[in-house]
Amino acid sequence: MKKIVLATALILIISMVAVANQVLFLGNSNSQFGAYIIVALDNQMPFKDKELAQYQITYENGQTVVVAVENLEKCKKYYVLSDKLPMQYECNGVYFGVKLLDNNLLYNGFPITLDSVNKTEYYSQRVLARGVNGTLDHLNLIAAYYPGLYKA
Repeated sequence: MKKIVLATALILIISMVAVANQVLFLGNSNSQFGAYIIVALDNQMPFKDKELAQYQITYENGQTVVVAVENLEKCKKYYVLSDKLPMQYECNGVYFGVKLLDNNLLYNGFPITLDSVNKTEYYSQRVLARGVNGTLDHLNLIAAYYPGLYKA
């Protein structure tokens, strides 16, 4: 019965989000967060004289994060913005992995320290993939691995 209720809730969330935004991917985080859906948001985030594309990751347990994507010379930065655990993932042309937020975001209302993060998972996520992959690949990696950064 519990699975039916969760599946129904997930279908309802997907339906509501699909009407408003473009659904890019559905997956499972294999964590306490459960299944996730990635959608492209219409609005862009102003940041350092740029407009960053935004994506929303909604998890089955109700957690939602917004990912702002900054294009860099060699690859991209992904700012995972949430009230509880803001983080940053970066592709530098050689590898893709997690980092603490850049200082310019730390001072703009997204304070984070390594004390509030699952350190074992943080260090294991320093390199999630090698080479340059596409934005959707990176968003899927973020959606799958980000929940592990929460301290149990």
